[in-house]
This record gives sequence, C-alpha cells and structure tokens, in this order.
Amino acid sequence: METSLVFFPQLNMCESKEKAFFKLIHGSGKEETSKEAKIRAKEKRNRLSLLVQKPEFHEETHSSRSGHLAKETRVSPEEAMIWGESFDKLLSHKDGLKTFTTFLKTEFSEENIEFWIACEDFKKSKDPQQIIVKAKAIYEKFIQNDAPQEVNLDFHTKEVITKSITQPTLHSFDAAQSRVYQLMEQDSYTRFLKSDIYLDLTEGRPQRPTNLRRRSRSFTCTEFQDVKSDVAIWL
Repeated sequence: METSLVFFPQLNMCESKEKAFFKLIHGSGKEETSKEAKIRAKEKRNRLSLLVQKPEFHEETHSSRSGHLAKETRVSPEEAMIWGESFDKLLSHKDGLKTFTTFLKTEFSEENIEFWIACEDFKKSKDPQQIIVKAKAIYEKFIQNDAPQEVNLDFHTKEVITKSITQPTLHSFDAAQSRVYQLMEQDSYTRFLKSDIYLDLTEGRPQRPTNLRRRSRSFTCTEFQDVKSDVAIWL
C-alpha cells in the first residue's frame, strides 16, 4: 500500500512536468513567431523608407501624375466641337461620354448616363441566364422604388418593367432607356454645351478642377411635383 501511494503521485508529478514542458515549448514557439513577424515588418518598413528617399521614386511618381493629366487634356478643340453637333455624337465618342459623365456628376445626375450605359451593355447579352441576371441587377439599381440610383420614369413605364422582370428580353428596358435619353438630350446636354467643362475644351484652355459631389439618391417627379422641370427631372 505504501509503495502504491508513493508511486502514483510520482506519475502525476511526471504528467504535470510533461504538460508544463509542452506548454513552455508551444508558448516559446508563439513568442518566437511573434518576434519573427515583428522583425520582418520592421525590415519591410525600412525598405519602403529607403525606396521613398530615392530620387527616381519621386521622378516616377511625378511622371505618372503628368501622364494622368495628359490623358485628361488629350481632347483637341476640334474633337470637342464635334460633340456639339448632336447628343448622339457626344455619346458615341469615348472621351465625350467620359466628359459628359463628369459634368453630370457635378449636377448630381450621373445615374442617368450610368443607366443608359447599362442598357447598352444589356442589349449585347446573348446567354439567356446572363440576360436574367443583368436585367435583375439593372432593375434593382435603377428602376425599383427607392433604388440606390433610381432614375426618373413615369408610372406606366416602371409598371411594365416590373411585371416583365421575371422573364426579361433584350427589349425590356427600351422604353425606359429612350425616356432617359430624351431627357438628357433636352435638358442636361443643353447645359453641358454651356458649361466651363465643355467650353474649356473647345477653346483649348486647361481644365479646371471640378467639384464632384454625390447625393443619396435621385429626385423623382412624385416627390417634387411643384418644382420646375429643370430641377424635378434629376437635376
């Protein structure tokens, strides 16, 4: 009995030592890993600091900025003048579309051109499943009530789209796209041709910085029925 009483505590003591040993090993391993990570992070910061101090780094940054500015001003006055011939010619030109989008952002109405572009892309869809997915995305982003970028459409046009959205076709948004196109052409396009953004290009002047802002969502006719048309229609 005395032997067994002495023997079992020794086993327990051995087990405790083993647990303490493994805990010490694992703990030191984690500590070592943490130290190595800190060392590597410090080395990365040092390398980055040396890179920033190199003159060639600043030259590359400056050249990339200059290249970006060059891209912004690469439109010639002759090209810009063509945009003034018709709204269709403006939208069919890559830089014209980009410049008009920038203008709409200053008037809180970029959802109109983004919807038009989305419809153009949608009509190129060929796969039936792709048509369903894209139609649903356009509907949720631009058409349904309280959509994040809801465009201003009459009740009948929205109702027709809503009823057909479960079985869309490539022509599901034709009426809505035509409506938005007409409103941009009659309203936004006219103001665009008188804007500094456009006139600076036609006269070859350096582009001025634009104050781009974004509102939460579009105004709608039902919310502002008593407001003048040039304000009620998105702008």
